[in-house]
Amino acid sequence: MAADTALPPIALTMGEPAGIGGEIALKAWLRRSESLPRFFLIDDPDRLAGLAGRLGLVVPLAEIASPAEAAGHFATALPVLRQTLAARVEPGRPDPINAAAVAAAIARAVAFAMAGEVAAVVTNPIHKQVMAEGGFGFPGHTEYLAHLTGHDGREVMMLAAPGLRVVPVTVHVGLLDAIGALDRATIVAAGRVSAAALKLDFAIAHPRLAVAGLNPHAGEGGAMGREEIDIIAPAVAELRTAGIDAFGPLPPDTLFHPEARAGYDAVLCMYHDQALIPLKTVDFHGGVNITLGLPIVRTSPDHGTAFEIAGSGRANEASLMAALRLAASIAANRLAH
Repeated sequence: MAADTALPPIALTMGEPAGIGGEIALKAWLRRSESLPRFFLIDDPDRLAGLAGRLGLVVPLAEIASPAEAAGHFATALPVLRQTLAARVEPGRPDPINAAAVAAAIARAVAFAMAGEVAAVVTNPIHKQVMAEGGFGFPGHTEYLAHLTGHDGREVMMLAAPGLRVVPVTVHVGLLDAIGALDRATIVAAGRVSAAALKLDFAIAHPRLAVAGLNPHAGEGGAMGREEIDIIAPAVAELRTAGIDAFGPLPPDTLFHPEARAGYDAVLCMYHDQALIPLKTVDFHGGVNITLGLPIVRTSPDHGTAFEIAGSGRANEASLMAALRLAASIAANRLAH
């Protein structure tokens, strides 16, 4: 989509400062003419200036005091709203002492979005272990965003790339715990939020939801597990009773080839890797993480902090650019609605 100048700017958070978030933000701004919406970065401008110099990137920085100032600078400089870090950053070497600033940048972006000062929030990747060591009390971005917006328990994670959208019903828990946590109510809640978001955020009038099975061959009539019979099929029936075009459970190994993908708008997957492996296989650099069920628009690149290449100049900005574009598209759809 073309950049929508009628929308407020997008707030981009710093993410883990020792990761690749700063690099991909700088590189994305250099490609702003490629239909990127206007954005500003909540980060430490001194760190960014040093990083740009290290990478040989000519990116003028404009320190701003409020989101409203971003539009006047974006064409000629990357607008930065200062979030001072507690310790000097060395790429690839995270320091938990900076976790508080990382969390504060997210909280500020959400506050701007709740106040209507920004069109959307795009978050650069954080490192969950480092954040936990620094005192962060949430499993990840999704849960923190739900807490900040007062929508705890109603958040749903969607991953999207051109031609495929997936929703993991259970997310950041171990596989055994994910199977134990799977129940009818959780599947139904994820399906309801997903169907509503496909209508509102993606402007799909009559969304179709495919529902994956948990076991090989979707349990094969109970021969390989009863979760499909006892949990997933009743959830699908409840969704259909609610007027949602959901179908399944379907064998996961036949859900993601091109012909199958043409038959639905999103897939409800039963656990994290069942959703993310096909998405990242289909489009590793174009995937976007979206939080559904919130009163604000939030997207993120679908990759991690990549400490192993941080500061090397090798980070790929494509997923961040996709996240920025999709955030603007969703914001525009909500505005039109």
